[in-house]
Amino acid sequence: MGLTCQITTLPKWKKEFFRKFLVPPLLGKKGIYEYEGTRANRKGEEMIETIDFQLNGKPVRLTVDGERQLLWVLRTDLALTGTKYGCGKALCGACTVLVNRKAVRSCQIPVKEVKGQKILTIEGLAPNGVLHPLQKAFMEHNALQCGFCTPGMIMNALSLLAENSQPTEKDILDGMNDNLCRCGAHLRIVRAIQQAAKEMGGRRT
Repeated sequence: MGLTCQITTLPKWKKEFFRKFLVPPLLGKKGIYEYEGTRANRKGEEMIETIDFQLNGKPVRLTVDGERQLLWVLRTDLALTGTKYGCGKALCGACTVLVNRKAVRSCQIPVKEVKGQKILTIEGLAPNGVLHPLQKAFMEHNALQCGFCTPGMIMNALSLLAENSQPTEKDILDGMNDNLCRCGAHLRIVRAIQQAAKEMGGRRT
């Protein structure tokens, strides 16, 4: 069974929360999400459309402003909060998800651009409660401290291993260079990815 979600109005408490704490999604008078710089925002139009895609192996249908960033659709509309909001400018990697097995920054992608695509978030790595080799390796190597960047790190690493199943240390450093860990766990992250690569044995997912 697919998941259907229609975005129209929001409860008053949620509107206030967005206004105070989450600047990127700007709420219009009708509670429709509007984004600074989009055509919908400039003209005061509501660019509502129906968008279908596959999310963590399940079909999803949304009726939503197509210009709305994928990050906020995942976190707010679909309650998948593993994907984090870090910088909002595609510079830190905290919001990384996979679209057709490739790492993308969900804070920069309008949801209309994933129409018909396959999206994988950190929640989709252990659908039956069995941890993915990358998740286990990150735990075993203590490749995190606060954990905020970890979902994006793991998703980016998964994309890296899908393209290069036997990466060298330099390959890993180059591939993970744009994912930032403010706690400084980078060396442990590299070791975790090396271990996961061995355990996965060439698997792409």
